[in-house]
Amino acid sequence: MADDPYRVLGVAPDASDGEIKRAYRKLARQYHPDLNPGDEKAEGRFKQINEAYSVLSDDESRKEFDRYGENWKQADQIEAQQRRYS
Repeated sequence: MADDPYRVLGVAPDASDGEIKRAYRKLARQYHPDLNPGDEKAEGRFKQINEAYSVLSDDESRKEFDRYGENWKQADQIEAQQRRYS
């Protein structure tokens, strides 16, 4: 994911789970493909919103993103390397 999920959803890094969910629902409704037929930009934005929410709605993924930023998907590898070299 190239985009910061907090920025995609328009919430602060210290946002509560409720704030994240509300922001997601609002944006998902706005950009839903059924409400924007044929609009490829809206469809792309909808996919970004869903991916951002999947990161921020999962506690473990959110912690990894907060710690490693855009490299959060490689958190296990990063931590394994750090253990090897410490």
